[in-house]
Amino acid sequence: MDQAKHPVTNLAGRYGHPLHPALVAVPIGAWVASFAFDLASRFVSGPQGLADGARWLIGLGVVGAIAAALVGFLDLFAIPTGTPVFRTALAHMAINLAVTGAYAVNFVLRGGGPPGPVPVGPLVLSAISLAGLAVAGYLGGELAYRYGVRVADETTQARGYHRADKENS
Repeated sequence: MDQAKHPVTNLAGRYGHPLHPALVAVPIGAWVASFAFDLASRFVSGPQGLADGARWLIGLGVVGAIAAALVGFLDLFAIPTGTPVFRTALAHMAINLAVTGAYAVNFVLRGGGPPGPVPVGPLVLSAISLAGLAVAGYLGGELAYRYGVRVADETTQARGYHRADKENS
């Protein structure tokens, strides 16, 4: 559907350059780094800096996920309802909202805790949340690479594969 390739508003990014995929780098990076900090806090002496850093990375990821979700929601409006791509987009959105909610809870759980390494409970919650994030990311890849949501149409894409020397002859 050509409709799903065009933005419903310029706030979602211009045609062929959606903002949502660029914005998701913030929560993904922050949450992966927070998990690395979580693990490292369990193996070093003086783990409090890593535990605090993991908490603030989780908070940054939640803020970034909210921004990405708002722009992603604009992309959802361009997808025709009742289609497989729309159902995939809804699953992608639902899982990401659940993951963001889990990280928000994780952020609160970590506030004011005793100094030391990250406790097992928040560490397990982060691991489960990362697994959910991976599933949602897979579905996001399906939306972009399989269904071409917010990707330039095939004619526009094909122009990038013409050799300059053949165009001039």
